[in-house]
Amino acid sequence: MKVLPRSAFGQTVLLIGFLLFVNQVVSYISFALYVIEPNQQQINQLLAKQVRVVFIDIKDARLSPKMAEAFHRETGIGVYREKDALKLGLGSAGYYPYRSEQMSELLGGPAEVRISQGDEYLFWIRPPQAPSLWVKIPLLGLEEANFSPLIFFLGIIGILSVAGGWLFVRQLNRPLKSLQRAAHDVGRGDFPEPLAERGTTEIMAVTQAFNHMSKGIKQLEEDRNLLMAGISHDLRTPLTRIRLASEMMSEIDDFLKEGIEKDIDDMNNIIDQFIDYIRHDSKDKAELGDLNLLVEEVLNVETPSDRNILFAPNDCPKIPLRHVAVKRALANLIQNAIRYTQGDIDVVTGQDADKKSAYIIVSDQGDGIDETDIERLFQPFTQGDKARGTVGSGLGLAIIKRIVDTHGGRVELSNKAEGGLQAKVCLPLTF
Repeated sequence: MKVLPRSAFGQTVLLIGFLLFVNQVVSYISFALYVIEPNQQQINQLLAKQVRVVFIDIKDARLSPKMAEAFHRETGIGVYREKDALKLGLGSAGYYPYRSEQMSELLGGPAEVRISQGDEYLFWIRPPQAPSLWVKIPLLGLEEANFSPLIFFLGIIGILSVAGGWLFVRQLNRPLKSLQRAAHDVGRGDFPEPLAERGTTEIMAVTQAFNHMSKGIKQLEEDRNLLMAGISHDLRTPLTRIRLASEMMSEIDDFLKEGIEKDIDDMNNIIDQFIDYIRHDSKDKAELGDLNLLVEEVLNVETPSDRNILFAPNDCPKIPLRHVAVKRALANLIQNAIRYTQGDIDVVTGQDADKKSAYIIVSDQGDGIDETDIERLFQPFTQGDKARGTVGSGLGLAIIKRIVDTHGGRVELSNKAEGGLQAKVCLPLTF
């Protein structure tokens, strides 16, 4: 299971968020240690001094009511027995262990501190000098520490910092996204316009190198197409002359004439396959199309009169297709099935269960292919010699794979359990 992000964008934002979280925790702890704690100690020392003043002349736990009333009238500090203190709000006061420990140290004996907050902020202290009495000390201007605003502002600062880091990293990675899309286009045989050189100096250097590479690859493709076109033209001319010469041969040499014409046809087919392999159909733009209709068009052209091709179309949404290229790939699959088998051929279309791709399945009733040779057959000039003959140049499956790759799809070969070979072409629903 993936927990941490793998992209540089996600990792950078996560790092910024983690560092900010550590900074907020350290700030909170520092504030507590150097602001809140000293403030509490000062208050406790003040309260302890006031308690000592109350019991400065008392030798026992008894307190004169008149003295207590006068002391309360002048200072607001009251001394009560526990039952009276409970009536005045001691029962609703909260017990504070940490303050009790500090007060015990300051008063030199076990003390208990409780705090209640109403109209007044009251400290209730049971002093060691008189454990049966409670001293009530009001403190004006002091309220219960409320850290909600502090936590709120720290949270706002954190969110704004992460959002700023996210925007910064997003702006930094935007040229990389453009570079990624351009690289995919080049991989499909489409050569985009040179990318704008922007961003950091490192990204600008990478973009400049990519533009130079893309320009070089495009020039190589153009040179290769020109070379192949020249070779094709130069080869077809003598082949045409040979065919004309064979037509002038006498009837005695008909067997030789048929062999020459067959060889000429094979050479023309091989030349056509070479041209199909190197072309990228860059002028054939992807457009939404009906896959079932495209298959029917190919079958109407490729189905021979002496063979049966059974087509079973299923519901399939319109998908982006380079019609000429996909027709060529499907035609190659049909031709291979016709060439290497004698039985019926089944063609099925449909949509995968994950609804991310549509598929075309072409299956025959031949001998199949050795499992170890399946991946090898997609390489140029490779043939399945043992099972399916040696006719052709070995470029058929390589052409199909190249066309499917330019669509961002995949092609799979597998042997059927009942016998025969199945070729499945999967094309994405979005290009």
